[in-house]
Amino acid sequence: MSASLDAHLSTRLQQRHASGRHRCRTVRELPERTLDFAGNDYLGLALDPRLHQALAEGARRYGAGATASPLIGGQLKIHERLEAALAELLDRPRALLFPSGFQANLGVIGALAGRGDHTFHDRLNHASLLDGSRLSGARLERFLHADAGDLDARLSRTKGTGARLVVSDAVFSMDGDIAPLAELARVSRAHGAWLVIDDAHGVGVLGPRGGGAASAAGLSLEQVPVLVGTLSKAFGVQGAFVAGSESLIDALIQFARPYVYSTGLAPALANGALEAARIITTEPEHRQRLGANIAHLRKMAQAAGLTLAPSTTPIQPLPIGDERATMALAQALAQDGTRVGAIRPPTVPLGGSRLRITLSARHRADQIEQLVERIVHHRRALGLNPLTEKP
Repeated sequence: MSASLDAHLSTRLQQRHASGRHRCRTVRELPERTLDFAGNDYLGLALDPRLHQALAEGARRYGAGATASPLIGGQLKIHERLEAALAELLDRPRALLFPSGFQANLGVIGALAGRGDHTFHDRLNHASLLDGSRLSGARLERFLHADAGDLDARLSRTKGTGARLVVSDAVFSMDGDIAPLAELARVSRAHGAWLVIDDAHGVGVLGPRGGGAASAAGLSLEQVPVLVGTLSKAFGVQGAFVAGSESLIDALIQFARPYVYSTGLAPALANGALEAARIITTEPEHRQRLGANIAHLRKMAQAAGLTLAPSTTPIQPLPIGDERATMALAQALAQDGTRVGAIRPPTVPLGGSRLRITLSARHRADQIEQLVERIVHHRRALGLNPLTEKP
């Protein structure tokens, strides 16, 4: 006779505890009571009063929830306006809203690939992209991180007549580096593969108008036919979208199961995101402040002997290596009123534990300096010095 559900789960949880990787949620203080270097509010819009007002106005005008899937009756004018604004920002014919980035990635890959098809993923892709391929039934193959040559070799060896998808993050969420999009586009087109780019961490941040990594690289619709983005990072709200051709969007409406069978994006969120899109396109000073903050952190870290990973994006990892040291340092910072993401396996490879520092346009120079001072202080107090070698 099999064990009860609780007994089975208890065994698994005990194993997780024993491994030292049991995850715990933390309750956040109000923003003004803590230094937050763990969130993805890159432009500081989540705390912008204009977005708060837009969210409240959207709820008053359209209701708190969409109440149904977009195909049943959950699509409103505010959704259409937001989709049009996103398509314009990304220089694509159309865009389609999803409730979350995870759902968008599941929907895209499931609609474009299935049994008999092949998907090629960067080895460091986000879990939602990998899960999208696994659920689609397509064969999943992983190429070396940011290595277009390895991708080329794997595509060359692949036989069969099925569809081929090349899938990559644009900005990698744990390392902060940017994929070689132009090379991935070149290799994909040479092999008749379709390039799917998840630019969750680039849209709103990169490019002259905030159009993301593909825009910054000058890549066209033909080079990057499928572009995924989220509203939960630079836009400061929640939700996601896919941008591409008329045919792509119509196909997703027909075949993307997470779109067809999910309640639509809350209209309040859509109204807030529309205001965020306006700010992103008309107020470049937010990106300019963010860029200044990235440069200031790297300067202060180098002066303090901290070796950050090579990143030009708001994601600035501090490699540590040891899991327990990483967790101890993050906990000490939290007790000191500073939130920094502690990343460890299985999210990153063994030996790759790190503090994941994320910057916002809302951060002040003195707050960044205080962060560096606290990291240096706590690593010494914990006896963890040196964690890194001075460059």
